[in-house]
Amino acid sequence: MVLYEYPFNESIRTMLRLEHLFDRLGQLATRDTPVDHHYAIATLFEIMEVGSRADLKSDLLKDLERQKAQLNSYRGNPSISEQALDEVIAKIEHAYTGLNELPGKAGHALTANEWLMSIRSRISIPGGTCEFDLPAYYAWQQHEPTRRRADLARWIALLLPLAEALTVLLGLLRDSGSPQRVTAVGGQFQQSLPAGRSYHLMRVRLDATGGLVPEITGHRLMVSVRLMRQDAEGRLRPHASDGSFELTLCS
Repeated sequence: MVLYEYPFNESIRTMLRLEHLFDRLGQLATRDTPVDHHYAIATLFEIMEVGSRADLKSDLLKDLERQKAQLNSYRGNPSISEQALDEVIAKIEHAYTGLNELPGKAGHALTANEWLMSIRSRISIPGGTCEFDLPAYYAWQQHEPTRRRADLARWIALLLPLAEALTVLLGLLRDSGSPQRVTAVGGQFQQSLPAGRSYHLMRVRLDATGGLVPEITGHRLMVSVRLMRQDAEGRLRPHASDGSFELTLCS
């Protein structure tokens, strides 16, 4: 199954982008080759760029507080395990504390590293990090993989509170939805959303063997999924036959 996620607002869109970048960073940083570590550093800068939004940190802290208050309201409910509730609230509190103690915006502490910032100023220039442009960076790339990984781990650690907050919030959001199997008649599916309820994320799971790609749109009143198929040149064309997929709406 292939999972596609569609955010309904800018806040969730930013969170998904950061989650994507942290996942890529985690994969690249554990490898050995200099080129992998080059792109790990480039990803580090992308996280700093996305995370530099002025209200991101405060928005995440407010979301964590809201989730904690909502979960605390379930106390005393006989259908909910107090132990499970305590465990989830503890994760929220840990993420809140770590993010709240993070000085400034995401990656602010890294801006004090002049060597990293010299790379950041040139990494967007095609070929701008050649050895004759940044000899110190080229020398770093010649170090043993263990040393380079240790440096990356030290820099990444400064961003981990942000990653933890994202993991907790997106995990709670995804758990709030119940998957349902739906059919796209003639390759088209539409569903009206109930008034008075706010959804933040739509998840679509498709069978990987079908070769179909969903074209997703949505707003507070309706969601729409059009099933597409790639032609020989990679362009998407409408799939006119019926198709089924798993749909989850998360609030």
